[in-house]
Parts: sequence; structure tokens; C-alpha cells
Amino acid sequence: MIQPVSSFRENLQNMPSIDGIERLEMVDAAGDVVASIENQPGKQGSLAVYQYLLATFGVLNAEAAAHGLAVFAEHTEDARNRPGAHPNIDRLFDIQGGGASLTMRLVEK
Repeated sequence: MIQPVSSFRENLQNMPSIDGIERLEMVDAAGDVVASIENQPGKQGSLAVYQYLLATFGVLNAEAAAHGLAVFAEHTEDARNRPGAHPNIDRLFDIQGGGASLTMRLVEK
């Protein structure tokens, strides 16, 4: 597990590569895919963080969400101030605040 610093860019440098990943899917307790993060420009940082959370925690629960918010660093405060601007961070706020845990799975290219 990394020790997040206050720079998202620096935190990303400690994440595993997302090469070979098409997307990450999030699945609810009923087995339905409720969200996904595609490997495309503008989403690759989130994909790297969520892949890291999957590898580190195995599930997206309150503990994983809190760690993810620390990893997103300065973007977390921006998301707090602008709800809806960062949906992948908003999801972490929801889960940290008592929302249902999600399982995650990688879809490779």
C-alpha cells in the first residue's frame, strides 16, 4: 500500500500500469454493473487509482474509499467543492459516507 502524498501526479507514479486494461467495472450486490471506467484520455488517472484499490483492498468499501480519496490528493478537495465534476471521486465520497460497497473487475484488452 502506498503512502499518499498531496500531489495526485506523484501518487500516480506509484501505481501499477494500466496498459492492457480496457476498463474496470464496478458491480453491486445484485451482480449488476453499476459503473465502469474506460481506459481513455481523461479517465486514465481514475482507472489507475481504482485498479490500485482493487489490488490493495479487493473491494470498494469505506476503507478503500477513504484511501482512494487520499490518493486523489488535490482533486478530492476540488470534487468536494464541485459535486458532479469528478464522478469517480464522488463515488468514493458516497461509499465512505455509508453507501453500499462494490466489487470490481478488470476487463483486459
